Amino acid sequence: MTDSAHAIRPKLSSLLRQIYPERDANILSGKVIEAFWPEGAAQRRRGRIPGNTLWSQKDALLITYGNSIIDGAHKPLDLLSDFLETYLDGTLNAVHILPFFPYTSDDGFAVSDFRAVNPQLGDWPDINRIAARFTLMSDLVLNHVSSQGNWFTAYRQGQPPYDRFFFEASPEDDLGDVVRPRTTPLLREVETSAGPKYVWCTFSHDQIDLDFRNPEVLLEFLRIIRLHVDNGVQIIRLDAVAFLWKEIGSPSIHLPQTHAVIKLMRLLCDYAAETIILLTETNVPKAENLSYFGRGDEAHAIYNFPLPPLILHALMSGNAEHLRRWQRGMPPAPMGCAYLNFTASHDGIGMRPAEGLLSEDEKQQVIETVKKVGGLVSMRTLPGGGESPYELNTTFYDAMSRTFKGEDAHHHARFICSQTIVMSLEGIPAFYIHAMLATPNDLHSVEHRGMNRAINRHRWDYPALRTLLDDPSTPQARVMGDLSARLRIRRKQAAFHPNATQFTVNLGDDRIFGIWRQSLDRRQSIFALHNVSDSAVDVPAVALNLIEDQDWTDLLSGTPIDATASHITVAPYQCMWITNRT
Repeated sequence: MTDSAHAIRPKLSSLLRQIYPERDANILSGKVIEAFWPEGAAQRRRGRIPGNTLWSQKDALLITYGNSIIDGAHKPLDLLSDFLETYLDGTLNAVHILPFFPYTSDDGFAVSDFRAVNPQLGDWPDINRIAARFTLMSDLVLNHVSSQGNWFTAYRQGQPPYDRFFFEASPEDDLGDVVRPRTTPLLREVETSAGPKYVWCTFSHDQIDLDFRNPEVLLEFLRIIRLHVDNGVQIIRLDAVAFLWKEIGSPSIHLPQTHAVIKLMRLLCDYAAETIILLTETNVPKAENLSYFGRGDEAHAIYNFPLPPLILHALMSGNAEHLRRWQRGMPPAPMGCAYLNFTASHDGIGMRPAEGLLSEDEKQQVIETVKKVGGLVSMRTLPGGGESPYELNTTFYDAMSRTFKGEDAHHHARFICSQTIVMSLEGIPAFYIHAMLATPNDLHSVEHRGMNRAINRHRWDYPALRTLLDDPSTPQARVMGDLSARLRIRRKQAAFHPNATQFTVNLGDDRIFGIWRQSLDRRQSIFALHNVSDSAVDVPAVALNLIEDQDWTDLLSGTPIDATASHITVAPYQCMWITNRT
């Protein structure tokens, strides 16, 4: 046994006893090590010490499907690779390719084969080429699999080990408290070689939930993580992980065993020779989301899910009060951890994270405004019955085309402001490809595909897209140009390190969202000001406490800032990064 195996075994055994108290933890820990480090795989002699060296201000991430760009002639992954290198090299250094595996529904999240690349996209060598140039994130869709995949087919035929891979329940069970993100029935009746069975379906009847009470399920996913890592993946996104462990009679979300499984995966990553970052996807209210940091021993990074609805509300209302109050109450990420900040993703704008942050009337104002730009609303079933808005379906670019007052001439500036807030905050910024490309709502795809989320999953024809990007007058070229320019500035600023100090600045005017960032070595300060309104605002210079014997400059405009001036004027939707070091 290696030195690292000796070091990790006691910690593994302790976690395994929490997850599987009826199993021999020592035997299981050996199986875990064998699954994650097959023969020939290297380990670290000691686990990584939590720190802030896994990321820097140079890190920014693109979120995209493998076929968001097509041309009918070339492999979509080849087109994606060309797009990244042609338009985003030196701007974004990381890419999240949404599930690139064979699937049967939910745009990739009903995986039928975890070990293959969807042949309609390309193959593993295509993934490898992208991973060689950009930090790559892949999805570990570990809560469920396709009902048409090999695993579930084997389950129905009674073939071991898959005959115990899926969570079974009964309509007679106490399921009233189960938390759901969907309105479809929870259980699906299926015929098996052992007779009719009811299987658990958190998301849809084509997505059958796995039963992690069986350790063989966990071991199989550890082997899949190893496959991803061996193919160049550095960030593992744990999709829908909050629902991983189920118990009859419970809400079946955020259960202690789920957190223990994440701790086990984090422990393995910390002992891996490769850099592996775990990101949890938990679209839930603040306290529940923050719990996935654990004590710095669970996820390396978590999505900042309240950001999309709060930024949306701030820019629609022209008032950043709720955004500022929420940000003021957010703790710094623990050592060795970071937030992933975003406004738009392949899913809709989640409304659950706005619970307790926006009033029902304020949420309804946002919903009605999104509907006026052609957006849609998806619902979820509440425990005990009834429905509630789960997410808003719209491109963020179109959502920024109007405010509560109506349409105006500030669409572009308002959208750029929304994305600049994401760049300014503590954490790693992430941008959905359709935000970078100013993609409008795709209502044709909604009608054609019969799903609300298709509105924000447009597939660009690459020659047509390149024509738009080459014309400086188009929204696509203007947005790509402005966001790229700001990202290139951002990546040079030490004060924008994901773990650099952050304080929320109260400037006495709710139209300005202001934060102060300070580099880890305390040499650089940046005062990031964002006017979320359609009117100019005079900010008292004294409120920023600019040190008078230093030279201050707005990085975004290049304008010198007089620390002794009575005020600083911020134009409608203008953003300023005022710094003492350029």
